[in-house]
Amino acid sequence: MLGVYRRGVRSRVRHLAAADLAAALAMVGDDPVANCFIESRIRMAGADPWRLGGELLGWFAGGTLESMLFVGANLVPVRTTAASRAAFADRLRLAGRRCSSFIGPAEEVLDLWRLLEPAWGPARDVRHAQPLLALHGSPQVESDPRVRRVDIAELDILMPACIDMFTEEVGVSPVAGGSGAAYRARVADLIRQGRAFAWIEDGQVQFKAEVGCATAQACQVQGVWAAHALRGRGIAAAAMSAVVRQAQDSIAPVVSLYVNDFNTPARKTYARVGFEQVGTFATVLF
Repeated sequence: MLGVYRRGVRSRVRHLAAADLAAALAMVGDDPVANCFIESRIRMAGADPWRLGGELLGWFAGGTLESMLFVGANLVPVRTTAASRAAFADRLRLAGRRCSSFIGPAEEVLDLWRLLEPAWGPARDVRHAQPLLALHGSPQVESDPRVRRVDIAELDILMPACIDMFTEEVGVSPVAGGSGAAYRARVADLIRQGRAFAWIEDGQVQFKAEVGCATAQACQVQGVWAAHALRGRGIAAAAMSAVVRQAQDSIAPVVSLYVNDFNTPARKTYARVGFEQVGTFATVLF
């Protein structure tokens, strides 16, 4: 593989191998909240693309791993620089777009998209500023005792809420185009791992959220949803508090999530619970 000279140091992009994993884990460990997704994948699957559900590309300068890029259904940069993003973009243009989104630190995602948009565009949506929030201590509001872990026997009850939330958030249904079986399997897997939480009453989901990824240091909540009839009635803070407490007790001590900057009600709810902004993400959707 050809390398390029940048500031007199030979650099190159290549796939990460097992021998690179210690350096990769050290890199993501610098920010366990922002890098929760990547760290969880590496610890689960190592460098095996089949188990990872994608590829881990590394940018090496002088033989040292300086930046990473996960290339799968999501494109996720880790500690990229202008030089490494240019190198990654050169490689990705040749491969063509296979991902459905870019997700990660806003500066890195948006610059990488700037480099790739002429070849890969247009995007369906670009969300430029999504506050990354984290809660390191106890929630600041009482928890709703009705929010509990979902049992696998309740999968069919949970699925409509999951589909509704995903469609509202992303703009397309997760079961469109023959993807229903794969999405159902993903939700079932979260339930089996004890990462799906909900308030279910009379066979109907009133509130739900899942922990999408987790490490020993941090976990990331996704899919927060409330029944339409309950929205605006102030139930979300206590429900989120219940999710946080249960996640902290049995999954990871720090709970995080990211939210659209324009979603004022959600941001106020998370602030009430005790979440604080620790960074800014961006998302590019196709």
